[in-house]
Amino acid sequence: MAGNVTIPQIAEAAGVSTATVDRVLNDRPGVNPETVKRVRDAMSTLGVETTQRGRPRASPQYRFAYVLPGTRLAFFDMVDRQIAQAAGDFRHQHITELTLRLDVAEPQAYAAELARLTDFDGVVLVAPDTPPAKLAINELVRAGVHVVTVFSDVPGSMRETFIGADNRAAGRTAGLLIGRMVTALGAVRCALFSPPTRYTAAIDRRIGYAQVLEERFPRLEMVRLNDLPEFEDDAYAAALASVPRKGSTNEIHAAYHVGAGTYGLARALTDLGYGVGFPFVTHDLTETHRSMLVSGSLAYVLHQDIYYVVLTAARVLRALCEGVRGALAVAQPHVEIVTAENLT
Repeated sequence: MAGNVTIPQIAEAAGVSTATVDRVLNDRPGVNPETVKRVRDAMSTLGVETTQRGRPRASPQYRFAYVLPGTRLAFFDMVDRQIAQAAGDFRHQHITELTLRLDVAEPQAYAAELARLTDFDGVVLVAPDTPPAKLAINELVRAGVHVVTVFSDVPGSMRETFIGADNRAAGRTAGLLIGRMVTALGAVRCALFSPPTRYTAAIDRRIGYAQVLEERFPRLEMVRLNDLPEFEDDAYAAALASVPRKGSTNEIHAAYHVGAGTYGLARALTDLGYGVGFPFVTHDLTETHRSMLVSGSLAYVLHQDIYYVVLTAARVLRALCEGVRGALAVAQPHVEIVTAENLT
């Protein structure tokens, strides 16, 4: 590339995004012929005589989209806030970020909105594991957009990497904690609560939990109580109707919840006679879960460093855009066991 001409300069001259210029330079599909001609004409005007595969090592401004589910749940809102708090770090890395909350209720409509994000250099994604979502991810990648998934993976898609804690290991950790809390009681019933979900994070947690109970605590019976609603009041009503009362012949002796609605579930357990100190484990250190740890209605919360995941995803995308070797070699966050005694 001649002189000091950079991709942002070409993009400005052609009136297109830097992602579009990148696709033209690298002969990637997804750009209509008229746009290709505009980019080539802009390059000629700027004195660019030859093209060079890959991005110049100048400091272009990258545009990344963080795409979260539109569902107003505490964890997704917490991730949204962490992205906003990382704005200063993004600016130092020449990154402009935009957070999008897409409705996941209708898989086809969600996938269509996702596939339209071709003007971004990269997409950081929390998405359900559905065929339409996979196809949309694949379309983005074929159009030259780098895609990484965070917190919950979409395996089988063309995403370039997943960044987040090992959710199966997190489920196994929950099983170990509960098993150690109740094993002295003998043959007891340990409940597994889960929302109806297509997120692999919840599915992997369920698998890990079941594995540990089967492998290490064969006297413990796992009771599956799936399809627990994610919103607190709905979770309360559903649990109140389905969980056996304390003292009944089929009472439960511990609970593990893999998704949202934990506060509603805890209220129901209290009303059913399971008081403070009941062995109860869940995920994600929200403000509500902090209060529940202090009050004793939760025994443990399994957590990962959300801010680290947000920043690492941007760093990986930037390295991918610049063709850096080892761009995908990142350390994944650990699963942290939080109790009332180690809250910070």
